Amino acid sequence: MKTQIELSSVQKTAAPLNPPKKRLGAGKNTVIFIVLCFVAFLFLIPFFWMLSTALKTSAEVQSKDVHIIPEQIQWGNFADALNAAPFMGYVGNSLIVSILAVILTVFINCLAGYAFAKYKFKGRNLLFLMVLSTLMIPVQITMIPNFYILKELDWINSYAGLIVPRAAEAFGLFLARQYILNIPDSLIEAARIDGAGEFKIFMKVILPNIKPLIGVLVIFTFMWRWNELAWPLIAVSEESMYTVQLGLAMLKGEHFINWTQLMSLTLLSVIPMLIVFFAFQRFFIKGMVNSGVKE
Repeated sequence: MKTQIELSSVQKTAAPLNPPKKRLGAGKNTVIFIVLCFVAFLFLIPFFWMLSTALKTSAEVQSKDVHIIPEQIQWGNFADALNAAPFMGYVGNSLIVSILAVILTVFINCLAGYAFAKYKFKGRNLLFLMVLSTLMIPVQITMIPNFYILKELDWINSYAGLIVPRAAEAFGLFLARQYILNIPDSLIEAARIDGAGEFKIFMKVILPNIKPLIGVLVIFTFMWRWNELAWPLIAVSEESMYTVQLGLAMLKGEHFINWTQLMSLTLLSVIPMLIVFFAFQRFFIKGMVNSGVKE
């Protein structure tokens, strides 16, 4: 009986040792949460400012007094901006370019990543390093040669000229290779034993197992194509082929800029990217984590 009492007293004295660790963990999580909220707020400031400018009158925008909240909210600025420029035509061109570029780029990168990850051939690592080295080449260096190629192919002012030159990305190929390295070789060997061809293996075995990777590539590719300005500025000269970013750039006058219209259209141009991100966000983190370096 005495021993049981002593054990219970020891347990009572030892029990309070654990709660401080839990409290420290909770405090650490709280600090991290506050820091992340602050960083998120900093990222959202430009959007708050764009929305504030879009809802102001032209006189208030040009006033020396700065107000974050508009004195008179002008929701009609969005309708006026849509009527002032063929914005929906720009959106249509950007959607065609972005969607087709996503399909082509994701397919090429995944196919090339599968080859680099699962096929053993002479000079594979050297060729892969050469492809990755293109990431260090500024885009501006390749613009003039690509323009002459488009001119010879008669692809100026065409969707092919906007899509094909950037159809394969070294960054996407790198992510695809690293992710496909995690797929067991036994699955591929089993498919070969069953008589499946190499392309069928890619379509039936590889693609169903890399859905998170595809989600990541879709988000990045769509974002890059939708926000691209420099290449459309070179490949397109007719207004009927303007993309969203090129159209927004052309709205700036030489001596006057209508900031309310420009900010209204800029905010509207963000909506497609948000839709794509929310549609594929559940794959984003998993795809990025599983695309880590592995040899």
